[in-house]
Amino acid sequence: MKSLKIGLVDLDTSHPGSFVPIVREMGHHVTGVFDSGTIYPPGYTATFAREHGIDHACETIEELVERVDAVFIHSCDWDLHVQHARPFIEAGKAVFIDKPLAGNPRDLQQLIDWGKDGAILTGGSALRYCNEVKEWRERGIGTEEWVYGLVGCAVDEFNYGIHAYAMLHGLMGAGIESARYVGETAQQQIELAWKDGRRAMVSIGKTSGYLPFYASITTQKQVEFIKVDNNRLYQAILENALPYMAGEAPSPISLDELAEAEMAAIAAKLSAERGGALIRIHDIPLSEVGYNGGLFAQQYKAMKFPDQK
Repeated sequence: MKSLKIGLVDLDTSHPGSFVPIVREMGHHVTGVFDSGTIYPPGYTATFAREHGIDHACETIEELVERVDAVFIHSCDWDLHVQHARPFIEAGKAVFIDKPLAGNPRDLQQLIDWGKDGAILTGGSALRYCNEVKEWRERGIGTEEWVYGLVGCAVDEFNYGIHAYAMLHGLMGAGIESARYVGETAQQQIELAWKDGRRAMVSIGKTSGYLPFYASITTQKQVEFIKVDNNRLYQAILENALPYMAGEAPSPISLDELAEAEMAAIAAKLSAERGGALIRIHDIPLSEVGYNGGLFAQQYKAMKFPDQK
């Protein structure tokens, strides 16, 4: 594979530090980093660069654009993703946007439009590409065999909950048509329907203890339980993304299909707000506010640095 010079934008989560060694093992070079200061104080960019052996701690995104072939955007404020991606897209650089891709339809549509215009752009949840999902899909069980499915995880409804939507999307494929909030038993339960008539549920939200990523699948001939091995998640998504970002493989999944997970989550939020009304994804206007990335970032910072309240 062609060796890429890779940059990192925003260091908010554990993902940047976890991605760096895997990227290097795959033959690429992490050459620069920029942090906008959403979570960490001034000076953290240089600290991160020093600790991870990265040559350039950039003071602006524009400086980073000039140093790299590709970029990974890790902002926990997903409302910044389009803004941060734009200069790299305009410069013809490959872009990976960490989950969630975006929290509102307008930003998601911008990403889709960039993809249709030829931008090398991908990202999202690692659960879409995890080995357990891949192994299930490779079994080639026909849609006519489907009975019902349940996918779940803990922590919250979007920043973490998007993993459940993405995992279900990976298991069942594209074609989500609608979402319907059905109630709460500690977590929220949302039923998703596909255009071909298949249905399944996600169960998401905070619990008293950590829950693994899991799926329970019923077909006409079997019942299967899947528990994801978290230790293999980042390797799986990078093995799918990096060959495409290097220009040596087709996109692992188109942006309009990739964004279905986020749109399903937005539809679920609207359904809950409207007392369980069925919400069709294609009926959601671009003006819908969706999930507030700035508010989440404030909450995330307060959780990470409780003494700074």
